[in-house]
Amino acid sequence: MLDAFSIDQLRTFIAAAEEGSFSAAGRKLRRAQSVVSHTLANLENQVGVPLFDRSARYPQLTDHGKALLIEARAVVQRMDAFKAAARHLAEGLEPELAVAIDVMYPMDSLTEAVGGFRDAFGSMPLRLRVEALGAVVQPVLDGACRIGIIGSLPLTPELGLEAERLLDVPMTTVVAPGHPLARRRGRIAQKELGQHVQLVLTDRSTLTDGRDFSVLSPQTWRLADLGAKHAFLRAGFGWGHMPLALVRADIEAGNLVKILPESLPSSAAISMFAVYRKDALPGPAGRWFIDRLKQNAFRKARG
Repeated sequence: MLDAFSIDQLRTFIAAAEEGSFSAAGRKLRRAQSVVSHTLANLENQVGVPLFDRSARYPQLTDHGKALLIEARAVVQRMDAFKAAARHLAEGLEPELAVAIDVMYPMDSLTEAVGGFRDAFGSMPLRLRVEALGAVVQPVLDGACRIGIIGSLPLTPELGLEAERLLDVPMTTVVAPGHPLARRRGRIAQKELGQHVQLVLTDRSTLTDGRDFSVLSPQTWRLADLGAKHAFLRAGFGWGHMPLALVRADIEAGNLVKILPESLPSSAAISMFAVYRKDALPGPAGRWFIDRLKQNAFRKARG
């Protein structure tokens, strides 16, 4: 009986556990509740243990169900990876490469990879989108981009993405030399930072609704463009976090001044990852592009 399991049964089991009811699982899977109930009953007969306690208004996972849910997710994920790999082999070389890039990613590393891509793949179209936060991930989830290079949005399991670490981007907090905070020495308390406008990158997607990252002041100006944020910082409109490489020349020239927020580490950095959907693995060109970014990161780390 155990050999007669189907992926469909496991997907139904996972949906029922995640949605909290058989009717909700049916809506997610576009099936009648009776079909979901029948599928799960058959699965329980096959495994020989109850997966759900049906005594309450809503079904609850049993201890056996909780243990087998972990295994079911692993099996489904491996099957999705198998199908994606098969599709990848059948497709051959992609007709184009579409990549969403986090605005914080080092431009020198990206430029080198793009130059190598041009040499390796000739006239293959390359489409790059430079975004921040969830707007990097959304086109990957939607299928508009095969790969995302993300750092400013923390990865979460519910996104369902594979991730490969690339590099760390050192960050710093700066203000213009004429800004009141520029005269402060040592660590600056959040209460004092909150008395001044913080310039913050905003998200064009809805993935981060209700969430803020390293926002320490109730007074914020939100911008969707890192170049505008850089210019506003130099103009003295507020204080903000920036990639160190982007503002190093300004700091050395005295156009910007580093400050040290009390609640942030003195050597803060953003970890960058290449991400892609588990059911849409990178093709040969995408795989080459990710590996080239890794090579650049490795060479840079070695100096």
